[in-house]
Amino acid sequence: MVPHSQNVAYSDGGSQVLWKDGERAFHRGWRLDDDGKRRDVLIALPAADHPSRSSLDRLTHEYDLRDELDSAWAVRPLELVRDASRTMLVLEDAGGEPLERSLGAPMEIGPFLRLGIAISSALGKLHQRGLVHKDVKPANILLNEATGEVRLTGFGIASRFARERQSPHPPETIAGTLAYMAPEQTGRMNRSIDSRSDLYALGVTFYQCSPALCRLPPSTRWNGYTAISPSDRRCLRSGSAESLVSSRQLS
Repeated sequence: MVPHSQNVAYSDGGSQVLWKDGERAFHRGWRLDDDGKRRDVLIALPAADHPSRSSLDRLTHEYDLRDELDSAWAVRPLELVRDASRTMLVLEDAGGEPLERSLGAPMEIGPFLRLGIAISSALGKLHQRGLVHKDVKPANILLNEATGEVRLTGFGIASRFARERQSPHPPETIAGTLAYMAPEQTGRMNRSIDSRSDLYALGVTFYQCSPALCRLPPSTRWNGYTAISPSDRRCLRSGSAESLVSSRQLS
């Protein structure tokens, strides 16, 4: 069993870790509601035995955004549970696994396009709510292969849509994932963070899944913007994931 709140009990399925996303470990379990019915949930716990304050703050921040998120395109938080020993974030579980697990080989063109449309649509819905994710990557995209549904997670550093300037920090202290991060998020460019920062990370994610390109080694640094067609660059400059979706809709 895991920590419980005053009104709800949880089980984490014997504490088996299903996957880790950097500083978080995910378990599948169930939540016993007030009416005695079991409800499937995801449980996110700090991966470290002694998590940092910033790690715990990100769990709290994701929980605070719960009313801004929709279950149709996001893994929505249900409860933040604390006890003397640890903190956990309880999330809805609509099934699915992190896209990161599907990156062993390039996808066929059909599944790739359908996946790209689904992810772009989910990200567009997030932007319509006035939020920038700031950590879009395969580990934060849950794919239900049976239904084709996609949901975003990992909202621990998401921010409101107002343009934001990032101050410079050493690489080891920058919030987010450097391999997917837009240059302006590093604080080393005279540009603000907005929805286009997410589209940069989305482009890197698509590149990893692309059936037409061999992925570069993780240690290789490259400018993904130069690999995007001129028409798609216009969509990126507009800051709209929806326009990118419409330009790639399957007939």
